[in-house]
Amino acid sequence: MNETHAEKSQNSDDELQAEYGFDYQKAKPNRFALRSGTQQLTVVVLDEDVAQVFTTPESVNKVLRALIESMPQAAKGETA
Repeated sequence: MNETHAEKSQNSDDELQAEYGFDYQKAKPNRFALRSGTQQLTVVVLDEDVAQVFTTPESVNKVLRALIESMPQAAKGETA
């Protein structure tokens, strides 16, 4: 006789376990999570052609800072 859905779920290995072992030595910090006491980060996705030229956050920030310096003073405070 065929098993019903309820019977399958009771016999399944997909059930939640009472306790899970977690190896904290293999854990990595979430690089996108805000850390208390540090500056806030904004994540921006670059188009593929731009990402091929600017491969590090430092290179992107350097060019953007130069662009900001070359902008007229009134436009610096405006957001697009």
